[in-house]
Amino acid sequence: MRGYHRTHQWRLSEGGLYIPHAYWNMGPDSLSYWDDVGFILNGRRIMVWWRHPRDIFKEAICSLAWEEAGDGPQDRWLFEGGTQNYKKVGKSGQRKKRSSYTSREPSEAQSQHYAKLSQIEERLMRDGIDLEVRPSWKWERLSWAMGVTLVAPLEVRNEQEVAEVAHLARNLILRKTTLAQEFPGFVYDRASWLRDEAV
Repeated sequence: MRGYHRTHQWRLSEGGLYIPHAYWNMGPDSLSYWDDVGFILNGRRIMVWWRHPRDIFKEAICSLAWEEAGDGPQDRWLFEGGTQNYKKVGKSGQRKKRSSYTSREPSEAQSQHYAKLSQIEERLMRDGIDLEVRPSWKWERLSWAMGVTLVAPLEVRNEQEVAEVAHLARNLILRKTTLAQEFPGFVYDRASWLRDEAV
């Protein structure tokens, strides 16, 4: 990890953070779902993959919608039967090089399956599901960094707020705090989801 960090430098912000995302589309009242942030601790990279509990909840809704919709037709419309697109290359323009693919339209049965899936998902989003999401974290050793997967009820709409995620992750790693101390009794459930959906 230290060797990788020496040879593959991060572009760090003034606060010493690796911030891979921009926040131009986030307003002061926007709801956030996930983000990534990195920092250096004892000469090692720490990469934090943060998710709000509402993102876990939304993922569970999408998964339930797929289960309820069932297996659709096995139409490989995205990968089979498409058109190859070419662009001219060279000075004469006589040679062609494949540049992209255009997929064909999905079959009628596939389109109906997607429409059914969309209706189920909309209903589950509107009504919510029985699920409780609590703050959690785990870390893992990677070849290039230590990875921290963090689920915590923070809002991340700008660089100052993503710095709070990094600070929390650092304190968890150094055992200066726990999620139970930071978010005592917090549970994200159907009522929380419906409140967020109303926003």
